[in-house]
Formats: sequence, C-alpha cells, structure tokens
Amino acid sequence: MRIFTFKNLRILILIILLGAVLLYTQDQRLVTQGWYKPLEVVIYPINADGSSSTHKYIKKLHTKNFVEIDNFIKRESKKFDVVSSTPTSTTLGPVVKSFPPRPPGVNANPIAIGFWSIKLRWWAMQNTPDNKSNKHRVRIFVLYHEDKPNQKLEHSLGIQKGLLGIVHAFASKSQAKQNNIVIAHELLHTVGATDKYDSSSNPIPPDGLGEPHRNPTYPQRRAEIMAGTVAESENLSRMASSLKVCVVGDKTAKEIGWIRD
Repeated sequence: MRIFTFKNLRILILIILLGAVLLYTQDQRLVTQGWYKPLEVVIYPINADGSSSTHKYIKKLHTKNFVEIDNFIKRESKKFDVVSSTPTSTTLGPVVKSFPPRPPGVNANPIAIGFWSIKLRWWAMQNTPDNKSNKHRVRIFVLYHEDKPNQKLEHSLGIQKGLLGIVHAFASKSQAKQNNIVIAHELLHTVGATDKYDSSSNPIPPDGLGEPHRNPTYPQRRAEIMAGTVAESENLSRMASSLKVCVVGDKTAKEIGWIRD
C-alpha cells in the first residue's frame, strides 16, 4: 500500500497551509485585542460612481476628517481597563482605483463566503502593497457615492480575518459625521464586535441600547455603536447624528478585549 502518493502530499500541504493561516489569524486576534499600542487604521477612499463631484469630494479629504473616530475610541476606552491611552491612530491612505470583490448574498453558503473572504484579502494585498505587517493594521476601504435624494447604499461590512472593512458612504459634507459612525462600526467589527440590531435596524435590548439602565427605558439619548441608532421606543429608532452621542457598551467592550474575564 502506497502512503506517500501525490494526492496525500497535496492534502498534507493544504493542511499545513490552513494551519499556518489559523495560527496567523489567532496571533492577529491576540495582537489587535491586546490594546497595548495604537491600532493603525488606514482609510482608503474609492470613487464608487465615477462622478466628478465624488472625485472632488475625495480630493479634499484629509486625515483630520477622521479624527473624531480616534476621539470616540479614546473617550470610550477610558471607561474600561485599556492599556493604551491612544487605542487607535487613523490616517488617510491613497485613493484606490479598483473595486473590491462583491460579497455573496445574504443566504450564501459558508464555502462561498470563505472564497469571497480569500478573494477580498488577496485584492486588498494587491491594492495596498507595502512591507508592513497587517497584524496590527486595519484597512478600511470607503466607497464614496454621490448624495442623491432617497438613494440607498449597499450594506457596509467589517471582517476580523484580515482586519478589513468595506464602507459605503456619501460624498457629502453634511453626511461626514454619519459616515464616521459607519466607519467606526465596521472598524470595531474587525476586532471582534458583533452587530446589536435586529432585521428592522432597531437596537436589540439590552446590549444594543446606549443607556440600558435608563428608567424609563425609552426614549434613549445615546446609541450603542454596534447598533448605530438611538431607540425612541421599542420599535422605533433613528440614526445617531454623530459619534458624540454613541457609546461602547459592556458586551461590545468584552468582545473587543476591553473587558477581561
């Protein structure tokens, strides 16, 4: 009986590669959730609709446009036992000309999702080439669209494996503060936070409420960042106006390593 066949060799190589990826991912998670030094966050803008107005908006972007994200993370981290006094350092990267691979549908099977994740990481590596380690760097690709009446944007997402975020945003000054809420939301997804809203985009109590111990419960005055909305009643909520009214709740803090067991 032959043991060392070509088929067995391929299986062995695949197992070794998968093991290496798992070890890297685990190491990446431990590093990012350690919070012993600032997590490097880079915003890469993309002109999603190719319009001249979106192009002009992107040209005017500066790192200072995203400083409130760092201010929010710093402010909220002070409530918890976080080692770094400056948890995140957000900067503006160069414009990316190509588009990320489209994510699979809502009911996609795990295999399709896995292949898409690999394609996304490969695309990110090709479009942000450098010699830096990605164990402590989050890359957020922001696809900017013209701000048209009644326009709905695609769902944004953040994945922990690879520390990557895809954000759909409006190329408008009036929407900048809410764009930063979405960026912060997806940023926290990359370090382990889960969504805290239901299928109707309403916060799921108690963890999705900005003030879970408020009496009476409604109306709320704050938004939990992983819900993103301020609950006015059990079935009615509104988008938070800015990161100033957002908070990191206890469950989110535990998920991202700000609360230790």
